Parts: sequence; structure tokens; C-alpha cells
Amino acid sequence: MADDRFHVYDTTLRDGAQQEGLNLTVVDKLAIARQLDSLGVGFIEGGWPGANPKDTEFFRRARTELDLKHAQLAAFGATRRAGVKAADDPLVAALRESGAPVVTLVAKSHDRHVELALRTTLQENLAMIRDTVSHLRAEGQRVFLDAEHFFDGYKSNPAYALEVLRTAAEAGASVIALCDTNGGMLPDELAEVVHAAVGTSARIGIHCHDDTGCAVANTLAAVKAGATHVQGCANGYGERSGNANLFTVVANLQLKRGFDLVPREALADMTRIAHAITEVTNVTPNSHAPYVGVSAFAHKAGLHASAIKVDPNLYQHIDPAMVGNDMRMLVSDMAGRASVELKGRELGYDLSSETSRVLVERVKDLESKGYTFEAADASFELLLRDTVAGGRKRRHFEVESWRVIVERTRGGEVVSEATVKLHAKGERIVATGEGNGPVNALDKAVRLGLEKLYPELAAVELIDFKVRILEGTHGTDAVTRVLITSSDETGEWATVGVDENIIEASWQALEQAVTYGLLRAGHVAD
Repeated sequence: MADDRFHVYDTTLRDGAQQEGLNLTVVDKLAIARQLDSLGVGFIEGGWPGANPKDTEFFRRARTELDLKHAQLAAFGATRRAGVKAADDPLVAALRESGAPVVTLVAKSHDRHVELALRTTLQENLAMIRDTVSHLRAEGQRVFLDAEHFFDGYKSNPAYALEVLRTAAEAGASVIALCDTNGGMLPDELAEVVHAAVGTSARIGIHCHDDTGCAVANTLAAVKAGATHVQGCANGYGERSGNANLFTVVANLQLKRGFDLVPREALADMTRIAHAITEVTNVTPNSHAPYVGVSAFAHKAGLHASAIKVDPNLYQHIDPAMVGNDMRMLVSDMAGRASVELKGRELGYDLSSETSRVLVERVKDLESKGYTFEAADASFELLLRDTVAGGRKRRHFEVESWRVIVERTRGGEVVSEATVKLHAKGERIVATGEGNGPVNALDKAVRLGLEKLYPELAAVELIDFKVRILEGTHGTDAVTRVLITSSDETGEWATVGVDENIIEASWQALEQAVTYGLLRAGHVAD
């Protein structure tokens, strides 16, 4: 189990699951718990047993299906109801019977919330805390307390907010997390309150929401003020603006402050873990997320690239490999020769000075017409290969012509039919495909025509299609940029096409996507 001197406590499966549009099944929660355990967190809050069937089922299945190597499961719940003994409260019983070694109780620490939300007295609230904590401790469970609305409560009535902490500690709570429930605190004022709380009770923890954009900064400030228990959610999931991003918190504390929180090899797997969790949640990953985002170590400006060519650390605050990420060079109209040379090296090409110069000019010319290569690495690599070959396009097939017919039937159904005429391996190929749109029909026609010569295309699929009308144009005469993302069994790649005709722009991106897929499959272009 993790070192108990400092706690990393994840609440993705409960607080993070409150994010709008995020719906986790029991199987999802079990899968995420395994990923979090592989990171090396100390505690995983699994949910609120007794409050809903899904969380009750999670704890039941976790007993036999989770083999945690680092983390302990925590069951979340509330203190007993007013006027009812903890031993007789069914929701407290659900916590007791959850099988979780740790119970995290939420309790009101804001006097107005006690009187207006709980509709009870301040003294009864303290009795509810004391009775519930002592009861669960007597049953053999470790108890943490989340002091809800603590910072707002401290502003309103500091004596009462601190009395909540003392009461919980005296009853046996080993951790009390101060919750910035509304997410309205700033680091300097939050640190002052944490400092006042440290030493008045048990171990102090911190739980921050990101409504001011300061959740991570507030968490770090709390640690500096004496907190030794940090809570957060994977990828910053959570209600409203989300919770403190646990990955950012852990990386900052371990790499910047010298805390030994998770195994070094687990930290080096953090980027993979972050993206694996997004696959389960089906929430689009934040490409600009610190440390783990695909753009976290991406460089675009030519000035940056020139410096990075001398020493990567001149424009990077850490080695990306420390968190399992990679440096990426983006090629755009801002690129200089250094950017292109570094990107070529990344792709396995050692470019001459003259080739780099020609390629830079070509990139800037195409981007002035609407192309974007920073979002279409595959298109850039094809352009690079053509430049290395002296400007000659090297392709696996030649296009004679294509056409698309869009028909609306009497019944209202819209059907697209595409015909492509290609030349490949000495053969003339004519193929027709039907689809639910022009691009889908073209895609099917190309596959139908080429798969007999290149069976690997069966594994290539179009997974995303984006259309953008470029600035400075309007109406039906607008210049259109199309980005297509394709995948095979081992990865993804993106291609770009630009034209006044949206179908032609789509065809450009599609043709490149197929070509690049064949290169990945090991076919050498003529």
C-alpha cells in the first residue's frame, strides 16, 4: 500500500462522475479503478453505497473483481440524519456493510448550511458528526471527513467551522479534508485558512473545485500551508468547471516539490493512464492538459524550434518522458528551417539544407491557401516525401477521374453514389460505391477498387471528418478545409484537403489518407 505520510486520494468515480454528460457503468468504474491503482494513488473513492444501486453494486463487485496493489477503496456517505442514532440509520449501515476499509463522510461546516439545508441546530450537527464517526470507528473502519463548504463557512463563522474539525478528530476521524465546495477561493486566502486549521485537529486534507481556474494552484497552496492529503479527479473531471486535476497535482508535487507520491515507473505511465481513462469515459481528452495532453510538449514557433534544436530543455520545463509524453514539432506557416528539420528527424528523415528550404517555402505557400499541417501530420509527411523525391508525387495509385451523384428518392431518402477510375499496379480499375453521403460513397468506392490489390485497406477506416469554412470567404463560393482522421489496427493519422468545392477538398484528404495507410502497411509508393 502507498506511504501513509502523505495521501493521494482520487474521487473520479464519485465527484468526477458528476460532470455533465459523463455516465459511468459499474464496469466502467471498475476499469477506471484499475487504471488509478496502476498510477499508485493511495485511495480511490468508489461512490456512495446505499444512495444508488449502481454504487452499491460497485462495492459488491469490487470485493472479488478488484485486486488493488496500491490503493484502498473508500466509500463515500453522509453523517447520520438529525434525531436518528448512527447505528439505526440505513445509509450509515450501507457504509458499514460496503466492505470498504475507509469511509469518507461529508459533513456541514458552514453554519448557514446547517440551519438552512440540514434544517437542524449547530449542536445537533456536531452530534451527528461525533456519533457517526465514532460508530464507524467502533466497527473497525478508518474514517475521513469532508468538511463541506469549509472555506465559506470559515468566513461566516470561523469558530464553528474549526469546532467541526475538532469534533470529528476527537471522535476518531484520521483525516479532515477542507472542501472549497463552491470553487471560489484564490490561493493566498485559501492558504491562510488552511494554516489556521492545521494543528487544530487531525491530519488536514484539501478538496478543490475549479470554478476560478485555481483548483490545482489552491491544492498546491494548501500543501505548502500544511495539508498532507490531496483530493482530485482524473483529467479534472467534475461538476461545473471540474475538480482539481489529479494528474497535474501529482506531477507538480513530485517533479517540482520533491514529494515521493507514486512510483517513478507509474509516473512515467501517467499519459497513457490519462488517455486510457478518457477511452472509458468517452470524454474527448483535453489536448492542452498540462503534462499529459498531446499538445503539452508541442512546439510551433520557428524561434522555439531553433532553440530546441540546440537543447530541448530551453523551451520545455521537464523531459516529457518523465510523464510518458513526447515532444512534438508542429509544422505551420510559422515554421522555420529548424522546425522542419526537427519534424523530419522525428519522422525518420535527415533533411539537407536545400530540401528544408524548399519544404519550408512549400508549407508556407500551402498554408496561405488554407492548408494546415500542424493538425495533419500524415499530409505533411507525404509532402516531405514528395520534396525529398524532387517534387514528384509518389503514390500507390493514379486517379483518372471520380464523380459523385446525390439522389433524393420519392420517399425522402438521400443516397450518394460515387464512381472512381484508378490505375494501380498496371491495372485500370473502375469501382462504384454507395454511401450515406458523398465522402462515405467515395471512401467505399476507393476501397472496393483497391482492396483486391492492397488487402490491408480492410483494416483502415475513416473515424472523423471535420469541415471548416475559411476566414475571408463566405456563402457557397467559400473555400473549404477538410480534415480526415483515419485509423488502422495500430494507430491514427490525419490528412487535409482544401478547395472551393467541398467534395474535391474531401477527396484530397481521402486520397492522402489511403496513401498513408498503405505506407504504414509497408507498401512502397512508385
